[in-house]
Amino acid sequence: MSNLIQKYLKGDKSLWAFIILLALFSFLPVYSASSNLVYTVGSGTVATHIIKHAAFLIGGLLIIFTIQRADYRWFGLFALAAVIMLSIVLLITNLTGSQIDGANAARWLTIPGLGVGIQPSMLASQALLIYIARYLTKTRAKDLKLNETIIPLFIPIVVVVGLILPSNGSTAIMLAFMCVVLLFIGGFPVKYLLIIGVVGIGLIGTFVYVAYHFPDLIPNSRVHTWISRITKFANDDGVEGYQVLRAKAAIARGLNDMTGPGKSVFKQTLPQSSSDFIFAIIVEEYGVFGALFLIGIFVLILIRICIIGSKIHTIFGTLLVFAVGMPIIIQAFVNMAVAVNLFPVTGQPLPLISYGGTSLWMTCISFGIILSVSTKIKSKEEIEQEKKLVSDEVIEDIA
Repeated sequence: MSNLIQKYLKGDKSLWAFIILLALFSFLPVYSASSNLVYTVGSGTVATHIIKHAAFLIGGLLIIFTIQRADYRWFGLFALAAVIMLSIVLLITNLTGSQIDGANAARWLTIPGLGVGIQPSMLASQALLIYIARYLTKTRAKDLKLNETIIPLFIPIVVVVGLILPSNGSTAIMLAFMCVVLLFIGGFPVKYLLIIGVVGIGLIGTFVYVAYHFPDLIPNSRVHTWISRITKFANDDGVEGYQVLRAKAAIARGLNDMTGPGKSVFKQTLPQSSSDFIFAIIVEEYGVFGALFLIGIFVLILIRICIIGSKIHTIFGTLLVFAVGMPIIIQAFVNMAVAVNLFPVTGQPLPLISYGGTSLWMTCISFGIILSVSTKIKSKEEIEQEKKLVSDEVIEDIA
């Protein structure tokens, strides 16, 4: 058995264990909430939705299995091309994509001939962060000037975030935040970050003002929805959205007396109980143990990401791990924070747990890349040996 694991599961074995644990655990809340899915989708049965979730997971694990074997340096080489291509796809999506109510508020693009909907914003976000990691690696030894970074760095950030912002504000804001964090980790000058931060806030503020007061100029924006959610969240009179009230009630019930597997009551009345608010159903059925289990797994994944990022001997490897690993952790804790009413409703699913394909597969791509990096970690002795070989070659060339 151990030989099979060594043969097929490459890279960090602890991270693999956490991925498999989350994947197996996800069947419990998805099974429980799938009866609500039958009602909201209007077709299928509990069994068909479970089979569909299993297919998503199997596909995701195959993605991880495939990517873990690739050389992580290739992702940096193709990042710029991916950013350009996906920016075009985002533009097409904004112009022609469909608006799906209920299961996800983000704009989707249907693949012609397949009838499969995808969220280009997730693909573009990941490509942009990988591109930033590559750019920081290439300019690591340079004394950067602000004007030199505008075209190769900040234009791609503004374009991608700007194309995502109208239809998916929470994803755009999270992406902008992750870009800033990655730039900080990569040693980008703080004074430039402050300037860019002020400019970015100004641009977003201008967009919100125009979209709110002149909606005909930006007809597809969801600014009114954002402001409504933030207003409801900030009000002191306790007026909250329908979803948040039921999510809090489910959590309160679970913390007081967990109902047990499949016995949630609020799954029938809580919209998005299988995706955005699945954490509330988990707490209702498994109480504080379910909550601590999930929180603990994601904390352990964060620790493994930090360990892998610190052990890999290349700058690009370190930045790449944080570029694709940060979104998983941030998204997980934002999802849980929304369920307990610490954040306004954002529409972010719980990675590897929520029902759905695009988000799950993007998470699997990220895990595959992290595992690919972890396969290249070398011991101190191996690094010293390589340095010695390089040194000997240089001496021979000189002689």
